[in-house]
Amino acid sequence: MARIDAFLKLGLAQGCSDVHLAVGVPPMLRMNGDLMPIKFRALSDTELETYIHEILSQAQKERLSQGHDLDFSYVAEEGGRFRVNVFRKITGVGAVFRFIPGDVPSLEKLDVPPVLAKFCDYHQGMVLVTGSTGTGKSTTLAAMINHINERRNMNIISLEDPIEFVHPSKKSQVIQREVGTHVHSFADGVRSAMREDPDVILVGELRDAETIMMAMTAAETGHLVLGTLHTTGAVKTIDRIVDALPGELREQTKAFLSMSLKAVITQVLVKTPDGRGRRAILEILVNNRAIAKLITSDQTHQIPSQLQTGKDAGMQLLDQALLDAIQAKRIDPNDAIRFANDKKKFERFVTDTDILPTLGISGGEG
Repeated sequence: MARIDAFLKLGLAQGCSDVHLAVGVPPMLRMNGDLMPIKFRALSDTELETYIHEILSQAQKERLSQGHDLDFSYVAEEGGRFRVNVFRKITGVGAVFRFIPGDVPSLEKLDVPPVLAKFCDYHQGMVLVTGSTGTGKSTTLAAMINHINERRNMNIISLEDPIEFVHPSKKSQVIQREVGTHVHSFADGVRSAMREDPDVILVGELRDAETIMMAMTAAETGHLVLGTLHTTGAVKTIDRIVDALPGELREQTKAFLSMSLKAVITQVLVKTPDGRGRRAILEILVNNRAIAKLITSDQTHQIPSQLQTGKDAGMQLLDQALLDAIQAKRIDPNDAIRFANDKKKFERFVTDTDILPTLGISGGEG
């Protein structure tokens, strides 16, 4: 058994989401959003590098020695699947292990708004799940793929870096390909997928202009494309896509988004009131004629007002979703205010007024 497995086993026993290993500090566990050290000595550069090398292939060792980061999946000997990132920094090597549950979650178990199930029924177009790193985008996408897999006879091609949740084929055929192992890049993967008779293509990350263009082509030509972006709102997502492509394609890109972008889901993870878990809170855009017109006329700044009035279509602003969850006592208001855009609206719910100055708020009603 690799020695690193002992830390991973401990992390799983504690219910953590991530295990962090870095030189000069003890191993740390991400517990409900907070980083907590375990009772262990500070790791030395040589010691940690030895631990990590035990789980690397020769090709991975060579890439790491050449200064490249590594992204791969790892299955510990005693169980537990992890997404791993290995990197070098000023003090030496470091690694983060993200735990991937063995069971693919359902949309019902995630307790997300029912409109997400409707997105899974689309036959073509693009649905984006966005948010910062560690906000559960991959989990939401996995639940959407699972929803399709259990209900529709589809050919689903998933492109990931690395593969996280493993989907057994149910009603659908699910083909999972890993960037760097099975395909050279996301763009190459999408290009290949379009020759493999797909119904649904999952693109793990729209990280460059070529991938975005290939995904747009797939969405325009009769496929449902699911993807992620590291953006923090519907407006920023649309602006990011337009800005990512060459200027001469600007009008074409806006036309695509107005017609083929079906929905944008932006999520954050907020602590539950008891502090023992986190819940996904979502901002949801569902494209309609009014939003399409705002996109083509460069008035995306007016989209939030459409989200506010589009509740019947399943739309919601992040702030409103946070307020609703606070009032239903589903999330901790002291954590929720950190994610709010208009923090003054949340001030009256905060019980720990000491946090207000750190958020740029001078007063508080308590």
